[in-house]
Amino acid sequence: MSIITHDEAFRDRAAMLAMRAMIAVSGRFSIEPGAREAYDQLIARTKIADGVETARGQVGGVSGWWVTPVGTHADHGAILYVHGGGYVLGSAAAYRGLASQIATRVSRPVFVVDYALAPENPFPAAYDDVSRAYVALAEMASGKVALMGDSAGGGAVLSVAMHVSQGAPAPVAVVAYSPWVDPALEGESVRSRGDVDPILTEDALSAGARQYLAGADPSDPRVNALKGDFAKLPPVRIDVGDDEILLDDALRFEALAGEAGRQVETHVWKGMVHVFPANVGMLKASGQALDGTAEFLKRHF
Repeated sequence: MSIITHDEAFRDRAAMLAMRAMIAVSGRFSIEPGAREAYDQLIARTKIADGVETARGQVGGVSGWWVTPVGTHADHGAILYVHGGGYVLGSAAAYRGLASQIATRVSRPVFVVDYALAPENPFPAAYDDVSRAYVALAEMASGKVALMGDSAGGGAVLSVAMHVSQGAPAPVAVVAYSPWVDPALEGESVRSRGDVDPILTEDALSAGARQYLAGADPSDPRVNALKGDFAKLPPVRIDVGDDEILLDDALRFEALAGEAGRQVETHVWKGMVHVFPANVGMLKASGQALDGTAEFLKRHF
């Protein structure tokens, strides 16, 4: 168990001020189906790295996009990426840029899952899709699969990692960016960071939880990783911004993992906000987090 704190780079301060000003003018995203197109347009701004091929595909009957560095193959190991968006927003196509930044650094193909979105497909639809895709990808990759996700996707991969279907191999490792692990929103930072988080609000997350859970128990371990079986947890790296309301989701998960004697390293980045690694090219911290992700995954592959 370890918590590593990163100071804000001087050059990132100006970029973050500009980002905050832009969000203040354009407004925060609401988590509802009408915001899907705008959310995808924002996420798709992350540049697709050079030397990467992208193609639609299916794994375990679940649709998505392959993001493959030239010359690599899934049978030598692969990454399953689960996108964020509060279980309501997001798509594999929009996340190809972020996935490519990971794929090139790790030299492994990434399959980005297009899991079924709420409210049309409520709990446990997303969990079931990710689980099916993981089991199938593990078979394709000879058991060498890492799980990775951001926000709701980060929470999903942590839950799936602790409840892998019987007979399937455990993930080699898990990486979660700004994971949303507690749909009950009981973390103190949901309130204490409300004034400094320019992206997420308690109301928005509550709306996402209502649409996905549709009356289901928010303490179900398939949606609340804090309630998972930590004895089965593989090595985990978490990256989270110090200025986001989900900070305590990461820190509480870290504490529980430590009590269980599991290997988790949590990187807390000063001045950073929700899923800041997606801002590669704009923020020095983004490149550093992506490089750290690659080092962590290569070590466990």
